[in-house]
Amino acid sequence: MSTTTRAPITLDPSASLHAESIGHGKRYGRLQGRRIMVVGAGQRKTVDEEPPIGNGRAASLLFAREGAAIACVDIVQDAADNTCEQIIAEGGKAFTDIADVSDPDAIAPCLERCAKELGGLDGLFLNVGISHGLQLPDMTVESWDKNFGVNVRSHMLFAQAALKTMDPGGAIILTSSIASQRANGYNPAYEASKAAQIALGRAIARAGEERGIRCNVIAPGYIDSPMGRDASRRRSDRAVTVPFGRQGTGWEVGYAAVFLMSNESSYVNAHTLFVDGGHLSGIHRVNKT
Repeated sequence: MSTTTRAPITLDPSASLHAESIGHGKRYGRLQGRRIMVVGAGQRKTVDEEPPIGNGRAASLLFAREGAAIACVDIVQDAADNTCEQIIAEGGKAFTDIADVSDPDAIAPCLERCAKELGGLDGLFLNVGISHGLQLPDMTVESWDKNFGVNVRSHMLFAQAALKTMDPGGAIILTSSIASQRANGYNPAYEASKAAQIALGRAIARAGEERGIRCNVIAPGYIDSPMGRDASRRRSDRAVTVPFGRQGTGWEVGYAAVFLMSNESSYVNAHTLFVDGGHLSGIHRVNKT
Protein backbone atom coordinates (compact mmCIF):
# COMPACT_ATOMS: atom_id res chain seq x y z
CA MET A 1 0.00 0.00 0.00
CA SER A 2 1.55 3.29 -1.09
CA THR A 3 1.38 6.50 0.87
CA THR A 4 1.58 10.05 -0.37
CA THR A 5 3.76 12.51 1.46
CA ARG A 6 2.61 16.10 1.44
CA ALA A 7 4.93 19.01 2.03
CA PRO A 8 4.13 21.21 5.05
CA ILE A 9 1.63 23.93 4.23
CA THR A 10 3.19 27.36 3.91
CA LEU A 11 0.88 30.26 4.64
CA ASP A 12 1.32 33.93 3.84
CA PRO A 13 -1.02 35.84 6.20
CA SER A 14 -0.55 39.04 4.19
CA ALA A 15 -2.09 37.41 1.11
CA SER A 16 -5.58 37.72 2.63
CA LEU A 17 -5.07 41.26 3.94
CA HIS A 18 -6.43 44.16 1.94
CA ALA A 19 -6.94 47.88 2.52
CA GLU A 20 -10.41 47.15 3.92
CA SER A 21 -8.98 44.59 6.35
CA ILE A 22 -7.11 47.34 8.17
CA GLY A 23 -9.66 50.12 7.86
CA HIS A 24 -8.23 51.91 4.82
CA GLY A 25 -10.95 51.16 2.29
CA LYS A 26 -12.50 53.77 0.01
CA ARG A 27 -15.72 55.55 0.91
CA TYR A 28 -18.75 55.17 -1.33
CA GLY A 29 -21.63 56.85 0.55
CA ARG A 30 -23.43 53.53 0.94
CA LEU A 31 -25.28 54.72 4.08
CA GLN A 32 -25.77 58.37 3.16
CA GLY A 33 -28.47 59.96 5.30
CA ARG A 34 -28.97 56.91 7.50
CA ARG A 35 -29.46 57.26 11.26
CA ILE A 36 -27.85 54.36 13.09
CA MET A 37 -27.64 53.45 16.75
CA VAL A 38 -24.66 51.30 17.75
CA VAL A 39 -24.97 49.62 21.13
CA GLY A 40 -21.48 48.66 22.24
CA ALA A 41 -19.78 51.38 20.22
CA GLY A 42 -16.85 51.68 22.61
CA GLN A 43 -14.33 49.02 23.47
CA ARG A 44 -12.72 47.63 26.58
CA LYS A 45 -9.30 48.71 27.76
CA THR A 46 -6.53 46.15 27.53
CA VAL A 47 -2.95 45.86 28.70
CA ASP A 48 -1.78 46.36 25.11
CA GLU A 49 -0.03 49.65 24.40
CA GLU A 50 -1.58 49.73 20.93
CA PRO A 51 -4.81 47.73 21.24
CA PRO A 52 -6.56 46.44 18.12
CA ILE A 53 -9.86 47.99 17.13
CA GLY A 54 -13.00 46.28 18.37
CA ASN A 55 -15.98 45.28 16.28
CA GLY A 56 -18.29 47.99 17.63
CA ARG A 57 -15.87 50.85 17.16
CA ALA A 58 -14.87 49.66 13.68
CA ALA A 59 -18.50 49.36 12.58
CA SER A 60 -19.33 52.79 14.02
CA LEU A 61 -16.47 54.41 12.11
CA LEU A 62 -17.34 52.63 8.88
CA PHE A 63 -21.04 53.49 9.15
CA ALA A 64 -20.07 57.14 9.59
CA ARG A 65 -17.57 57.05 6.73
CA GLU A 66 -20.36 55.78 4.51
CA GLY A 67 -22.50 58.81 5.39
CA ALA A 68 -24.57 57.76 8.43
CA ALA A 69 -25.13 59.73 11.63
CA ILE A 70 -24.22 57.58 14.62
CA ALA A 71 -25.50 57.29 18.19
CA CYS A 72 -22.57 55.74 20.07
CA VAL A 73 -24.00 53.84 23.04
CA ASP A 74 -21.89 52.16 25.69
CA ILE A 75 -21.80 51.59 29.43
CA VAL A 76 -18.40 53.31 29.71
CA GLN A 77 -18.43 57.06 29.03
CA ASP A 78 -14.79 57.33 27.95
CA ALA A 79 -15.08 54.39 25.55
CA ALA A 80 -18.16 55.81 23.83
CA ASP A 81 -16.70 59.32 23.78
CA ASN A 82 -13.51 58.09 22.15
CA THR A 83 -15.41 56.44 19.31
CA CYS A 84 -17.55 59.55 18.91
CA GLU A 85 -14.48 61.80 18.84
CA GLN A 86 -12.84 59.67 16.15
CA ILE A 87 -15.95 59.90 13.98
CA ILE A 88 -16.17 63.67 14.37
CA ALA A 89 -12.43 64.08 13.71
CA GLU A 90 -12.99 62.35 10.35
CA GLY A 91 -15.81 64.74 9.49
CA GLY A 92 -18.67 62.46 10.50
CA LYS A 93 -21.70 63.02 12.72
CA ALA A 94 -21.97 61.29 16.09
CA PHE A 95 -22.96 61.70 19.71
CA THR A 96 -22.65 59.62 22.87
CA ASP A 97 -25.32 58.03 25.02
CA ILE A 98 -24.63 55.95 28.13
CA ALA A 99 -26.70 52.95 29.17
CA ASP A 100 -26.30 49.84 31.30
CA VAL A 101 -28.05 47.23 29.17
CA SER A 102 -28.17 44.77 32.08
CA ASP A 103 -30.91 47.05 33.46
CA PRO A 104 -34.12 46.24 31.53
CA ASP A 105 -35.62 49.61 32.44
CA ALA A 106 -32.75 51.50 30.81
CA ILE A 107 -33.20 50.14 27.30
CA ALA A 108 -36.38 51.69 25.88
CA PRO A 109 -35.52 55.19 27.21
CA CYS A 110 -32.02 54.89 25.70
CA LEU A 111 -33.44 54.02 22.28
CA GLU A 112 -36.00 56.83 22.52
CA ARG A 113 -33.31 59.38 23.39
CA CYS A 114 -31.08 58.30 20.53
CA ALA A 115 -33.90 58.23 17.97
CA LYS A 116 -34.94 61.73 19.01
CA GLU A 117 -31.38 63.07 18.79
CA LEU A 118 -30.84 61.39 15.41
CA GLY A 119 -34.14 62.72 14.06
CA GLY A 120 -35.39 59.19 13.46
CA LEU A 121 -33.96 55.70 13.39
CA ASP A 122 -33.40 53.34 10.50
CA GLY A 123 -30.46 51.29 11.71
CA LEU A 124 -29.63 49.40 14.93
CA PHE A 125 -26.39 47.47 15.47
CA LEU A 126 -26.38 45.44 18.69
CA ASN A 127 -22.78 44.61 19.49
CA VAL A 128 -22.78 44.45 23.28
CA GLY A 129 -21.82 41.17 24.94
CA ILE A 130 -20.06 39.74 27.98
CA SER A 131 -18.32 36.54 28.95
CA HIS A 132 -17.25 35.43 32.41
CA GLY A 133 -15.28 32.49 31.04
CA LEU A 134 -16.64 30.01 33.57
CA GLN A 135 -16.67 26.31 32.73
CA LEU A 136 -19.80 24.30 33.48
CA PRO A 137 -18.65 22.89 36.88
CA ASP A 138 -17.93 26.45 38.04
CA MET A 139 -21.08 28.08 36.65
CA THR A 140 -23.28 30.02 39.06
CA VAL A 141 -26.87 31.10 38.67
CA GLU A 142 -25.80 34.72 39.00
CA SER A 143 -23.20 34.43 36.22
CA TRP A 144 -25.57 32.51 33.91
CA ASP A 145 -28.34 35.06 34.36
CA LYS A 146 -25.96 37.99 33.89
CA ASN A 147 -24.68 36.55 30.62
CA PHE A 148 -28.18 35.98 29.28
CA GLY A 149 -29.41 39.33 30.58
CA VAL A 150 -26.79 41.24 28.61
CA ASN A 151 -26.31 38.95 25.61
CA VAL A 152 -29.94 37.99 24.92
CA ARG A 153 -32.54 39.85 26.98
CA SER A 154 -31.11 43.28 26.18
CA HIS A 155 -31.13 42.47 22.46
CA MET A 156 -34.78 41.42 22.66
CA LEU A 157 -35.73 44.61 24.48
CA PHE A 158 -33.79 46.87 22.09
CA ALA A 159 -35.41 45.17 19.11
CA GLN A 160 -38.84 45.40 20.72
CA ALA A 161 -38.41 49.14 21.22
CA ALA A 162 -36.86 49.64 17.79
CA LEU A 163 -39.71 47.95 15.96
CA LYS A 164 -42.07 50.54 17.46
CA THR A 165 -39.86 53.46 16.44
CA MET A 166 -37.81 52.50 13.40
CA ASP A 167 -38.71 53.80 9.96
CA PRO A 168 -40.01 51.23 7.47
CA GLY A 169 -37.19 49.64 5.51
CA GLY A 170 -34.72 49.82 8.37
CA ALA A 171 -32.21 47.18 9.42
CA ILE A 172 -31.20 45.52 12.69
CA ILE A 173 -27.99 43.53 13.19
CA LEU A 174 -27.06 41.32 16.14
CA THR A 175 -23.49 40.19 16.86
CA SER A 176 -23.21 36.51 17.75
CA SER A 177 -20.11 34.28 17.47
CA ILE A 178 -18.92 30.97 16.08
CA ALA A 179 -19.02 29.95 19.74
CA SER A 180 -22.75 29.54 19.07
CA GLN A 181 -21.96 26.44 17.02
CA ARG A 182 -19.56 24.49 19.20
CA ALA A 183 -18.39 23.87 22.76
CA ASN A 184 -14.61 23.89 22.49
CA GLY A 185 -14.36 27.19 24.38
CA TYR A 186 -15.54 25.55 27.64
CA ASN A 187 -17.71 28.62 28.14
CA PRO A 188 -21.33 27.38 28.25
CA ALA A 189 -23.11 30.60 29.23
CA TYR A 190 -21.44 32.53 26.43
CA GLU A 191 -21.91 29.73 23.89
CA ALA A 192 -25.57 29.18 24.78
CA SER A 193 -26.38 32.90 24.77
CA LYS A 194 -24.72 33.37 21.39
CA ALA A 195 -26.77 30.48 19.98
CA ALA A 196 -29.90 32.10 21.41
CA GLN A 197 -29.05 35.34 19.59
CA ILE A 198 -29.27 33.55 16.25
CA ALA A 199 -32.77 32.27 17.05
CA LEU A 200 -33.71 35.72 18.35
CA GLY A 201 -32.49 37.31 15.11
CA ARG A 202 -34.90 35.14 13.14
CA ALA A 203 -37.75 36.11 15.45
CA ILE A 204 -36.96 39.81 15.03
CA ALA A 205 -36.88 39.38 11.26
CA ARG A 206 -40.29 37.71 11.42
CA ALA A 207 -41.70 40.56 13.53
CA GLY A 208 -40.27 43.26 11.26
CA GLU A 209 -41.27 41.76 7.91
CA GLU A 210 -44.59 43.62 7.64
CA ARG A 211 -42.79 46.99 7.64
CA GLY A 212 -39.81 45.84 5.63
CA ILE A 213 -37.47 45.93 8.65
CA ARG A 214 -34.78 43.30 8.25
CA CYS A 215 -32.76 41.57 10.94
CA ASN A 216 -29.56 39.62 10.36
CA VAL A 217 -26.85 38.22 12.62
CA ILE A 218 -23.07 38.45 12.24
CA ALA A 219 -21.15 35.58 13.87
CA PRO A 220 -17.43 36.42 13.95
CA GLY A 221 -14.77 33.77 14.26
CA TYR A 222 -11.42 34.41 15.90
CA ILE A 223 -11.00 38.19 15.78
CA ASP A 224 -8.00 40.16 16.98
CA SER A 225 -10.11 42.53 19.05
CA PRO A 226 -9.66 43.61 22.68
CA MET A 227 -12.06 40.86 23.76
CA GLY A 228 -10.26 38.37 21.52
CA ARG A 229 -6.89 39.21 23.02
CA ASP A 230 -8.23 38.83 26.53
CA ALA A 231 -9.59 35.40 25.56
CA SER A 232 -6.23 34.45 24.08
CA ARG A 233 -4.50 35.39 27.32
CA ARG A 234 -6.76 32.89 29.11
CA ARG A 235 -6.21 30.18 26.47
CA SER A 236 -2.89 30.41 24.65
CA ASP A 237 -4.00 27.78 22.11
CA ARG A 238 -7.23 29.62 21.30
CA ALA A 239 -6.40 30.53 17.70
CA VAL A 240 -3.76 28.02 16.62
CA THR A 241 -5.90 26.71 13.75
CA VAL A 242 -7.17 29.98 12.28
CA PRO A 243 -7.45 30.12 8.46
CA PHE A 244 -5.01 32.23 6.42
CA GLY A 245 -2.51 32.09 9.28
CA ARG A 246 -4.08 35.07 11.03
CA GLN A 247 -7.07 36.13 13.07
CA GLY A 248 -9.67 38.46 11.58
CA THR A 249 -9.85 42.18 12.30
CA GLY A 250 -12.60 44.33 13.71
CA TRP A 251 -12.65 46.14 10.37
CA GLU A 252 -13.57 42.92 8.59
CA VAL A 253 -16.52 42.46 10.93
CA GLY A 254 -17.40 46.12 10.44
CA TYR A 255 -17.53 45.82 6.66
CA ALA A 256 -19.88 42.85 6.97
CA ALA A 257 -22.10 45.09 9.11
CA VAL A 258 -21.96 47.86 6.48
CA PHE A 259 -23.25 45.43 3.86
CA LEU A 260 -26.06 44.11 6.06
CA MET A 261 -27.02 47.64 7.13
CA SER A 262 -27.07 48.98 3.57
CA ASN A 263 -29.78 48.62 0.95
CA GLU A 264 -27.37 46.42 -0.99
CA SER A 265 -28.61 43.61 1.26
CA SER A 266 -32.29 44.51 0.87
CA TYR A 267 -33.32 40.87 0.28
CA VAL A 268 -31.01 39.36 2.89
CA ASN A 269 -33.09 38.68 5.98
CA ALA A 270 -33.07 36.31 9.00
CA HIS A 271 -29.58 35.27 7.92
CA THR A 272 -26.47 34.49 9.98
CA LEU A 273 -23.23 35.57 8.32
CA PHE A 274 -20.18 33.78 9.68
CA VAL A 275 -17.14 36.05 9.40
CA ASP A 276 -14.62 33.35 10.23
CA GLY A 277 -12.36 32.80 7.22
CA GLY A 278 -14.12 29.49 6.56
CA HIS A 279 -13.16 28.04 9.94
CA LEU A 280 -16.52 26.40 10.61
CA SER A 281 -16.45 24.88 7.13
CA GLY A 282 -13.28 22.98 7.96
CA ILE A 283 -10.64 25.39 6.65
CA HIS A 284 -8.09 25.06 9.42
CA ARG A 285 -4.41 25.79 9.72
CA VAL A 286 -3.03 22.27 10.06
CA ASN A 287 0.36 21.19 8.73
CA LYS A 288 0.37 17.55 7.62
CA THR A 289 3.11 15.36 6.23
